[in-house]
Amino acid sequence: MIGSRWGVTDSETALRYPCDAFLPAPTLEAWRGVTVQAEPEALWPWLTQIRVAPYSYDWIDNLGRRSPRRLLHLPEPRVGDAYTTAGRREMGRIVAVERERHLTGKILGAYMSYLLVPGEHETTRLLLKVIAEVSPLVAPALSVGDLVMARRQLLNLKALAEETPSPGGR
Repeated sequence: MIGSRWGVTDSETALRYPCDAFLPAPTLEAWRGVTVQAEPEALWPWLTQIRVAPYSYDWIDNLGRRSPRRLLHLPEPRVGDAYTTAGRREMGRIVAVERERHLTGKILGAYMSYLLVPGEHETTRLLLKVIAEVSPLVAPALSVGDLVMARRQLLNLKALAEETPSPGGR
């Protein structure tokens, strides 16, 4: 499908993501990924801040309000917490979470799992899988739209994590 993959390998699309447990036969599956020059513990606090801002194109999905560019030191996410905020409104709910490993939420009928995979030389693969049950006629448009927004979000989170000193002080 058009727009179903960006920045991921075949082996990464073959992984089992936590969102797969919530919708076993989706009509839309999309994967996105980026390598972050930081360890999972440095990336995790930025990822969890999607609860307060979308980190994509703020002028589109956050009414022009800029996503925070500093860590807010939020409490750890829990199942049932708001998943994200867009346009100053809470949207979706967290349905599964494992600290420094994955954050999975449901928003507007879609499930999304962010997966942090430790790599070599203090890197992390930040992977995102989006699944939904939608009409086959609508799926390509949703996939392309998500690609544009998710790509910007992952690149923003990457840049912020790479600019932040590591928790271990290295």
